[in-house]
Amino acid sequence: MNSTKSARLLLLVTAAIWGLAFVAQRAGMEHLGPMVFNSIRFGLGSLVLFPIFRKHLSLKYLKQAVFAGSILFAGAALQQWGIVYTTASKAGFITGLYIVFVPVLGLFTGYKEGKKLWTGLVLSLIGLWLLSFSDGLKSINPGDLLVLAGAVMWALHVRLIGRYAKRYHAGGFAVIQFTTVTILSVIVALLLNESWKGIPATWLPLAYSGLLSVGVAFTIQIFAQKKVKPAPAAMIMSLEAVFAALGGCLVLNETLTTPELTGAALMFIGMIVTQFTSTKKGS
Repeated sequence: MNSTKSARLLLLVTAAIWGLAFVAQRAGMEHLGPMVFNSIRFGLGSLVLFPIFRKHLSLKYLKQAVFAGSILFAGAALQQWGIVYTTASKAGFITGLYIVFVPVLGLFTGYKEGKKLWTGLVLSLIGLWLLSFSDGLKSINPGDLLVLAGAVMWALHVRLIGRYAKRYHAGGFAVIQFTTVTILSVIVALLLNESWKGIPATWLPLAYSGLLSVGVAFTIQIFAQKKVKPAPAAMIMSLEAVFAALGGCLVLNETLTTPELTGAALMFIGMIVTQFTSTKKGS
């Protein structure tokens, strides 16, 4: 198996870990506030990786890693707040819209896409409406909107990692960006006066989210994106939506209505169509 195929397989593993993490994140909200939860899980990720990659930490990419970490914080915060109000299944599919936003953001940096991009975008937006707003504007869930805003941040993060992954050491970069997320999450948690008392009752979701979702999956993403360009990488990682739906169904007993299932299917088709665009400059 060549290096590119191995990298794609690693991204698929990442998608599975992230998708099931929606279940852990949803369960964690029963005892902890969003920012405390993120503080612990990204803190765990940093602590696990620091002894392994401490020799690769460098000031030459400090600013870039802190910037990427700030974008990651925004995405994680919006997603975690959103999960308080919506289901793991819906959060997974809405987050998957970053596959559309990745090529859209590319337009602002010189990547001109074909008509299929806009076809995929329209399909995804129709699907999003059916998934989240099928009963009209009165049924708009604030959680869905927060997760949608987070998807934009995830797309920006994928673009940034696509730019930085080949320049800097993945492990050292990961430690700095996770530490950045941890610090920012602690600051916001303290400002919001969130309680830390629920940590013992949430040890399993925290362990999964911190050690696997952050420590393993986000680090795999950086290593894998050295070999896979942003758009196809986003396509593979968007499969987390499928794993989130499966996890929500099997673990949390969540269900989707017929309109919601139709919306999820349209979003997924839109995600796939987006990846078959003709790129005139790069990828």
